Amino acid sequence: MTTETTFRWAFLILLAALFAMRFYFMIKVRRAGERLMPDKQAVAREGGRGILIVRMAVFFLLIIFLVMYIIGMKWIDLFSFPLPNWLRWAGFGLGLFSVVFWTWTQIHLDTQWSAQLQLRKEHHLVTSGPYVRIRHPLYSAMFGWAVALGLLTANWIFAAMAVLSIAGTVARVPKEEQMMIEAFGEEYKAYMQRTGRFFPKL
Repeated sequence: MTTETTFRWAFLILLAALFAMRFYFMIKVRRAGERLMPDKQAVAREGGRGILIVRMAVFFLLIIFLVMYIIGMKWIDLFSFPLPNWLRWAGFGLGLFSVVFWTWTQIHLDTQWSAQLQLRKEHHLVTSGPYVRIRHPLYSAMFGWAVALGLLTANWIFAAMAVLSIAGTVARVPKEEQMMIEAFGEEYKAYMQRTGRFFPKL
């Protein structure tokens, strides 16, 4: 087995772990009677249907690139850049850590989790687990996972996707925080004062 094939298997492990975890919590939310797709308010918060369509298109494009990389399509290798193997394995380690941290976050969110800018019925402010010190630990895990793929693949396509994913999420967070302020008022403002956005507050 060549080194590149080994890295592709490592990539597949990260992908399978993440998808299995997300699928489990999606099923749990659905069984609780909550919706997975955005309601009208969520669409408006995102900036309209156009933004939502772009997000969906980017998601499916990412899936296509993931599959192409796994099956080893030659043209993707044209975008490879040199990285020492130890750094690529460090990326794999970061990816595993990110999936574990992501799972911990989802456990504390439980059925209140939503991929959309919308709250659940009888939603309460989660301040346990990673939320004790970080307001958006799920996004922190996403950032780690995206960077991990860029390092593990040593490919400019995935490095660029990591940058775009992080930038898009950072731009989206103020809308989410405004939604939380509207729902929880002073309680959320006080929570913001004692927590960091993506990393623990020093």
